Amino acid sequence: MTATPIHAPAHGRPIAFANVRLVDPASGYDGPGGLIVTEGVIADVVKGGDLGSLAKDVEVVDGRGAMLLPGLVDIRVKTGEPGAETKETLKSAALAAAAGGVTSMVVQPDTHPVIDEPSVVDFILRRARDIELVKVYPAGAATKGVEGQRMAEIGLMAEAGCLYITDADRTIVDSKVLRRVLSYAKAFGVLVAHRPADPWLSAGAAASEGEFASRMGLPSVPAVAEKIMLERDLALVELTGARLLVDQLTTSDAIESFRQAQAKGLPVTATTSINHLSFNEIDIGDYRTFCKLDPPLRSEDDRQAVIEAVASGLISIVVSAHAPAPAEDKRLPYDEAAPGAVGLQTLLPALLAFHHEGRIPLIDLIRTVTSAPADLLGLPQGRLAKGAPADLVLCDLNAPLVIDADKLISKSKNSPFDGRRLQGKVLRTVVDGRTVFGG
Repeated sequence: MTATPIHAPAHGRPIAFANVRLVDPASGYDGPGGLIVTEGVIADVVKGGDLGSLAKDVEVVDGRGAMLLPGLVDIRVKTGEPGAETKETLKSAALAAAAGGVTSMVVQPDTHPVIDEPSVVDFILRRARDIELVKVYPAGAATKGVEGQRMAEIGLMAEAGCLYITDADRTIVDSKVLRRVLSYAKAFGVLVAHRPADPWLSAGAAASEGEFASRMGLPSVPAVAEKIMLERDLALVELTGARLLVDQLTTSDAIESFRQAQAKGLPVTATTSINHLSFNEIDIGDYRTFCKLDPPLRSEDDRQAVIEAVASGLISIVVSAHAPAPAEDKRLPYDEAAPGAVGLQTLLPALLAFHHEGRIPLIDLIRTVTSAPADLLGLPQGRLAKGAPADLVLCDLNAPLVIDADKLISKSKNSPFDGRRLQGKVLRTVVDGRTVFGG
């Protein structure tokens, strides 16, 4: 997981991936085959057979039965750039993404300055082009300064290239402001993402309310705080008709509210984080600050409800919720430590654990990080199809690995997966036909 990514010229030699297991949720195919890349796009996909004779200038990669899947699309990534580059730069995040098989990522707007106007959107896009690793897209702020008071320049940011709007970790408390944001976004066809958390119940919380938090003496938030704000958000969606992305569903009661909204036909989609799929509040252990997250880790009953919601497709997208925090922000008393965890490099192997445990079919797991987020945001990647961008990951599904946080590529090392044994190693990552990791 620590090999140095390499840079290849754009649209270099054609590449043929032979003897691989193709996993393509967009078409529903999971089986043997091969794939050819030419000039940055997928030129051909052969399912159930071999590639036949190939031209002499083609680089042939013998997958030896490894899994070839679309590059991961992670739609919730925080970096420190601009303004807090000691946490993470766009380049260090892109390097970590490449090592983790993430070929497209959407960065959150709560930077310094905030991504709340077209010029900052353009800055992010230009920096991504200069880095030339994975694809980096900005999310724009829903309100100026992500302060929840005045609407940001939604239409102009959308024209400049932001993929959706959100105030990231901050809840828009004023219902009139959120209604205006939703109505305005609908007029421009822009997706709105919002974190459902009652800010008064959540204020100062470091854990989820319950027996564990009481025993540990931690300030806590009741699970109902998520349901309360979600119910308000869903009512405003029904009023305005705007598209809403519920940012990280983590509790069983909120999941039931979301289920009812989908049954009514409301235009809503939900994510959850790989952390809330993989850990519960007990993993905090002896005040382990790497497990301090926002939203906080929940009960085991809530975690099981999240797993079932992903398995059923109710929650259709899984995100890394990558949120770097340097050691000095984590080596503090638990209730004072910064929340968040890095996750770009561990997203894929952590997700594959649910396949190895027999909880969720492999193709359904891969859908949550490929075609589902790509389709939601109108991106052409996330599929193994002729003419699609050649964003690919070659992965040894069964290779064992032990996560060592100190060896992660991210500038910050705050991973709750530190020391965890997983299976699934990225062998090669390709973006637009360029090998950006492995090879």
